[in-house]
Amino acid sequence: MPLTDSEIRAAKPREKQYKLYDEDGLYALVTPSGGRLWRFKYVFGGKEKLIGLGQYPDVALKTARERRDEARRKVAAQLDPSAERQAVKVAHANDFRSVAEEWLVKVKGTMEAATHERIKDRFKKWVYGHIGSQPIAGIVAFDLLKALRVPEERGLLDTTHRTKADCSRVFCYGAATGRGCRDITVDLKGALAPTRKKKFAGITDPLKLGGLLRAIDGYDGQPTTQIALKLAPYLFLRPTELRAAPWTEIDFDRKEWRIPAERMKMERMHVIPLARQPLALLEQLQKFTGDGRLMFPTLKDPLRPMSENTVNSALRRMGYTREEQTGHGFRTTASTFLNENEEHPDWIELQLAHKEKNTTRGSYNEAQKLSKRRDMMQRWADYLDTLRATKPAS
Repeated sequence: MPLTDSEIRAAKPREKQYKLYDEDGLYALVTPSGGRLWRFKYVFGGKEKLIGLGQYPDVALKTARERRDEARRKVAAQLDPSAERQAVKVAHANDFRSVAEEWLVKVKGTMEAATHERIKDRFKKWVYGHIGSQPIAGIVAFDLLKALRVPEERGLLDTTHRTKADCSRVFCYGAATGRGCRDITVDLKGALAPTRKKKFAGITDPLKLGGLLRAIDGYDGQPTTQIALKLAPYLFLRPTELRAAPWTEIDFDRKEWRIPAERMKMERMHVIPLARQPLALLEQLQKFTGDGRLMFPTLKDPLRPMSENTVNSALRRMGYTREEQTGHGFRTTASTFLNENEEHPDWIELQLAHKEKNTTRGSYNEAQKLSKRRDMMQRWADYLDTLRATKPAS
C-alpha cells in the first residue's frame, strides 16, 4: 500500500532506524535523530543496489516518486543509476575548480595569507566562470586563452600573466596527482600581450638621498616601521623579503641574513652580508620583536607580517610622493649609486638577487662571491652615512 504525506509527517524517531515503504522500491528511512531519508532499492546485473533520492520534506513524496521513476527507466535501459552518479562525482572531483581548490588547501601554509587570497580571487574572477566546471584533463590552451582575454582586453596585463601563472601551478598539480592533464599554459607562449615592466621610483641624486635618510631618522611613527625604513636603503631587499622575514633567517654570529629559496622571487636562497650599521639596527629591533617569530609583525597580530603598504605610507607621511620614492625603489637607488661608484656588476646583480641569464655563469656564481659582496655592502653603508651627514649649503 503506498505511503501518504500524513504518514511521513507523523513518523516518530525510534531508538533504531526503520523504514516506511512506498511502492516499486521506494521507501523513507526514519533515523533516530528524526530524519526521513528517501531511498530507492533496485536490482542491476543480478545485484541489489541502493541510491538516495533526498530528504523529506525538502523532497516531497511526489518528487521522490518522480525521481524513483526516472531511476527505474534507466535500469530498464540497462543503465545503472548508482554507477552514473559515481561517474558524475568523479568527473566533478576532477574539474578545474575542484583541483584548484584542492591545490589552494595544500599550499595555504607555504605562502602569505594575502597572496593566497589574491590567487583565490583571481580564480573566482577570471577563471572559474570559463573553465571551472570542465574536466581538467580536457581543457585545451584555447579554452584558457578565452578566459585570459578578458583581463587582457581591460588592460590588466599584470593580472593576466599572474592568473596564467596561477593556472599553470594548478595544471601541474593536477598532473602530479594523476588527473591526466598537462600544463597547457606552455602552449600560450606569445599569445598574450607582454606586461609592461614596472619602474619603481627611487631617488638617485646624492643630496636628495641624504635628505631622505635624514627624514627617515626623524620619522615619528612606530619604532618597527622606522627600523624597516632605515634597513631598506642599507639592504635594498624586495619589500616582501623585508617585511615578512622571520628571525630564524638572521645569523648574528656570521653577520648574515639568509633568505630561503621559497621566499625569493627567483626561488634561490639569497645570502645578505650584514654591514655594521644594519646589524646594529637588527639588534635594536630584537628589543621590540625578538621574542616573536616575525621581525616585523603587525601590531594586532604577531603571527602576521607588516602590511605591504606600511613603508610606502610612511614615505608619503614624510612628504615623498610615489613618483619620488617607493619601498621597492630603494633597489633602484642602490643599483644606480653602486654602478656609478664602479662596484663590480656581478656583485651588484648578486646582491639584488637578479636572475642570471647565462646558466653556466649562474652556476659559477652560486659561490655568491660573499667576501667581495661583504666589502661592497660595508662601503655602501658607509657611503649612506656620509650622505646622511652631508647637508646642503645654506
